[in-house]
Parts: sequence; C-alpha cells; structure tokens
Amino acid sequence: MNIFYPLEIFADWVTYGVFKISEGSYLAEAVRFFIADIIKIFLLLVVIIFVVSIIRTFIPPDRARKFLARKNKYTGHVLASLIGIVTPFCTCSAIPLFLGFLEAGVPVGVTFSFLIASPMINEVALVLLLGTFGWKVALVYVLSGLVIAIVSGIVIGWMKPEGLIKKMKNVPALNKSAAKRTWADRAGYGKHYTWMIIKRVWIYILIGVVLGAWMHGYVPTDFLAAYAGADKWYAVIFATLLGIPLYSNAAGVIPLVSVLTEKGVSIGTTLAFMMAVTGLSLPEFMILKKVMKVKLIVLFATIVGVGIIFTGYLFNAIL
Repeated sequence: MNIFYPLEIFADWVTYGVFKISEGSYLAEAVRFFIADIIKIFLLLVVIIFVVSIIRTFIPPDRARKFLARKNKYTGHVLASLIGIVTPFCTCSAIPLFLGFLEAGVPVGVTFSFLIASPMINEVALVLLLGTFGWKVALVYVLSGLVIAIVSGIVIGWMKPEGLIKKMKNVPALNKSAAKRTWADRAGYGKHYTWMIIKRVWIYILIGVVLGAWMHGYVPTDFLAAYAGADKWYAVIFATLLGIPLYSNAAGVIPLVSVLTEKGVSIGTTLAFMMAVTGLSLPEFMILKKVMKVKLIVLFATIVGVGIIFTGYLFNAIL
C-alpha cells in the first residue's frame, strides 16, 4: 500500500472540493501534484533530517570518514553507491545524508556517488521494474545506475571541487562524547539541526515544486510520446531534458514509464526519462544551491545527464 495515499486523498479533496477545479483538467493535475508533493517533501525532510541527525550523534565523524575514504579511492565510490542503493530516498530526502557525509569529511566525489545512487536505484524501483518489464530490464537498469553513480562521483572527484562547496554556518555542535550524550541531548540536537536546514531550504523547495507541478499538469504523456517516439534520433536527449524539471521518486515515476512504453516510446528513452526525474530534479538543485556554488551544480547535472543519455541510447540498442 502507498503510505502517501492519504495525501493523495487530501489533495483530491482540496483540488475538487475546496477549489472546485474541474476534474481531469491540466490545472487540476498541477494543483493535485503540488499539494500532495509539497506536504510529502516537507514531511520526508523533517523525518529524515531528524533521524539522520540522531544517528549522527552515535557515529563520530572520524569513523564515517574512515569508512568511506578508503586508501583505494575507488572503493569509497563503490561503497557510497551501494549505501545509496539500500537507502530508498528521493533526491530531496537523500540530501541530509549527503550533507552529513560532507560534514564528516568524506571526499566530495564519494558523497556525490551516494547522492546519485540513492534516489535513482532502490529496492522498490527494482521490484516494480521486475514486475513491469522483467528481470533483464531491471538488472540492466540497476547496473547502469550503479555505473553512472560510481563514474560520475569519480569524475567529479578528479575535478577537485572542494572550493565550490559552501561552508555550513551555525551548525549545532555536539559538545559531549557519544557515550555521555543522553537521549534528551540527542533529541535537542536533532530538533535544532532539522529546524536550521528547513529554514534555509524551504523557499527553494517551494519554487522547485511549483515548477515541477506545472510541468506535471501541463506536459501530458501524449506530448512526450509524440516528440520522443522510437523513430526520433533525439528522443533520449529530449526525454532526459524534459525529466529534469519534474520531481518524483522511482516508485512514483515507474507507472508513467509503463504508460509511455505502451504509447510507442522505446524502453531506453523512457528509462532515461525516469533516471532524469529521479536523479536530477529542480527541487534537488534548489536545496543544493544552499551548500554549493552554481558551477558545481551545473557540473554535477552535466556529468550525470551525459551518463543518463548514454545509458538511454545503450538500452535502445540492446533491448
């Protein structure tokens, strides 16, 4: 059962009952998406940031840094990507862990491997792809997503982007050792840290979801099918660029992928669209802008985008 189903019911009630918007209209779809997703994102952010901040009180930063920053620099990227796979978060809710890795001193490139893998690949997406398209598509998708995360993180690391990371100001300090902290200490730190992050990013999330809602409501599946059909050489590039302004997790976008394939869009093109929606999104960029310079965000989006486009064409060639 979809745990966010009550939000969808609430969004329906507000859209059709309170605002009296005609059911099935583009405006209705945009409003429903905005109401459900803005609540969902903030709920996820509050819960995930609070839980992660509590967990951090048990794990000294040096331990996290040593775990991921191995002597073999490539091992860290693989480990971070695998951790990302087993954490079924969307991009926005994966960012608190990303920030935690940065604060613990984990190399920037390694943290990006986690940030890419976490929303793009998870067990929910694997199960849904397995049931919808079969084991070959599911396996190739997971392996390609893992390769994109590892290679993108390595390339970003090669470029020495540390100077493009903004320092987090007023981060609450943990003044006691892990053994001496009470649950009250941990909860107090968690509330302080959560509130600090939410205050910094709420406006960026709002702007990103508004844009995503507009795209969701006013860009129907027929539009993508018409301009990204199997006969179009540029279909993968078009689908990737179109997916970036949208926001969803893998589980939420897979049903759309199924509809697009039924309308004649090739599997590689639809999965490139799915990767772009889950791995690159405007709300994610809005949040990242608070902790890194625009140049690094563009670098991140370009490297991952090229990897997604390459994977899309590869899928179309072999499937």
